[in-house]
Amino acid sequence: MNNISNSVQLIGRLGAKPEMVVLESGNKLAKLNLATNEVYKNQKGEKVTNTQWHKCIAWGRIAENMVNFLEKGQEVAVHGKVTYKNYTNKEGRSVYTTEIVIDEFMMVGRRASTNSAQ
Repeated sequence: MNNISNSVQLIGRLGAKPEMVVLESGNKLAKLNLATNEVYKNQKGEKVTNTQWHKCIAWGRIAENMVNFLEKGQEVAVHGKVTYKNYTNKEGRSVYTTEIVIDEFMMVGRRASTNSAQ
């Protein structure tokens, strides 16, 4: 437990294939959205699914591996930290965002593939 002050672990499904961005500096950044589901029964006894979407990023080799190995709909476990950013948009309003900066990931389900020979 070297540093648990800002640590998050999530298991969810990818909303789309991770997107790679190569910055002018040459640094590689992967962007992805991860959906987590909470299932419970409401007061009427009906099953309710609450889906939360998490905006995630990864850098460097981890970003490359995520882009190379992950597909839309794949179940994945991620570990990282929560970051908060704010900026002023074109209308002059402050916008606040939350991101998960991934430092580890693990494929949980089988990789979705159209080619069974892979």
